[in-house]
Amino acid sequence: MINNPKVVCFNWLKSQKLDKVRRLLKDQSLRKFLKMKGNIYPDLIRVFYTNVKFEGNNLVSHEKGVDMEITHEVWAAVAGLKFSGLRINKRNLGVVEDFNKIQYYKSFLKNQNAQVSTCSVGGLRLDERLLALIVTWILTSRGSNHSVLTEEDLVYIFCIMKKIKINWIHIIKEHMQKAMRLSDYCYPYAVLISKFLLCFEVNLEAETSELVKSTITQQNGFYQSRWQMD
Repeated sequence: MINNPKVVCFNWLKSQKLDKVRRLLKDQSLRKFLKMKGNIYPDLIRVFYTNVKFEGNNLVSHEKGVDMEITHEVWAAVAGLKFSGLRINKRNLGVVEDFNKIQYYKSFLKNQNAQVSTCSVGGLRLDERLLALIVTWILTSRGSNHSVLTEEDLVYIFCIMKKIKINWIHIIKEHMQKAMRLSDYCYPYAVLISKFLLCFEVNLEAETSELVKSTITQQNGFYQSRWQMD
């Protein structure tokens, strides 16, 4: 199953005067990646994950007679990402200095006196809430539990807020492996993989496609980017 793709509308962030969030995302060189939309090809995305191998720092897959070796140069051209910054994963969260999960989570609650039993998106200040949603819906997308923040999620938000450069290529590849390993995860990064197909000129004629676009809705007085597929 493929995870429903999401898109960040930077014009909406600008219109809502959320300039700090826009700048923080740009500082992480995430603008191009988060804005990606267009046609996705569900059948070929499944083939990509079936065939993908992780060879050194590169991804290698095979689609319709085309060998795809996704090098650092391809990542930069397609997603605007560079292989630089901290390589963070669940096993080495200690590489981020001065981070304390509960202490940091409490620091960006709207109510500083609230009792904390679960680190959830509800109750966060606006900037941190938006970054949390972007982390759980796009950067490390999963099929459920988007409102519950793991220690990894909080580390990513901490680094973004502190302008600590993260190696997002490393994060994305680690998350791909996790999605392939765990049965309750859907295949993530459908738009990114579809862009790889275009980059390698895979024949897409007669392939089933779906269009990803962004929409804006208002819910409970809180403006939030909502995403849907045609």
